[in-house]
Amino acid sequence: MYILVGGAGSVGLSLAQELIELGHTVGVIDIDPVACRYAREQFGAMAFEGSAVNTEVLLEAGIRKADSMAAVLRSDALNLAMVTLAKHYGVPHILSRMRHRDFTEPLRIAGANHIVSTVDIGVKTMVNAIEFPEVESMMHFEQGQIEVLKLLIPNNCYVVGRSVAEIAQDFRFPKGTLIIGYQPHPKDDLMIPNGSTVLEPNSTVLIVTKPDSIHQVIDFMEGCA
Repeated sequence: MYILVGGAGSVGLSLAQELIELGHTVGVIDIDPVACRYAREQFGAMAFEGSAVNTEVLLEAGIRKADSMAAVLRSDALNLAMVTLAKHYGVPHILSRMRHRDFTEPLRIAGANHIVSTVDIGVKTMVNAIEFPEVESMMHFEQGQIEVLKLLIPNNCYVVGRSVAEIAQDFRFPKGTLIIGYQPHPKDDLMIPNGSTVLEPNSTVLIVTKPDSIHQVIDFMEGCA
């Protein structure tokens, strides 16, 4: 895919680099010539010097052929303007960073398919790290109505040596909770388990559950046998 990234700050450059490593073609737009040169020389992005809300620059960068566009400029107002222009030129998938929540609805109306609040993500990540130190990582879906947890299975916990089916049938395992991923060892690939998959010590599981069941899930999965 051809992806345009508006803004070559730390977020924009990191995003562009990761997308290129995934095999995409990326064009970066920024007013800073040093940042543009860095994007070209360090990881092979196409870089266009100028304002990401200037129609001439956007057309030069190929906005009409872009499959996706990410607005990660220094202000919400500029991101809003870039989203509006991307929608005007028919970009099918538009992503925007947002700093202040007041811009949520304007960005949606302008045409953003995905809005990422950097403040909310940072705060939520820190809160989760404090409240659930046992969880290696946590993802939120449907505005926080569903949580996906990554948990390490200790040596002596109750679930070691038991199958996924046995665990699901245990009355202490929260209803509506599913084990959706399993990694026997750190160097192994993540797999989708079935009912007969047996959990080994020091393995890792991905579990989907409701927010109010998180503590119950952790207590059950890490409980001593």
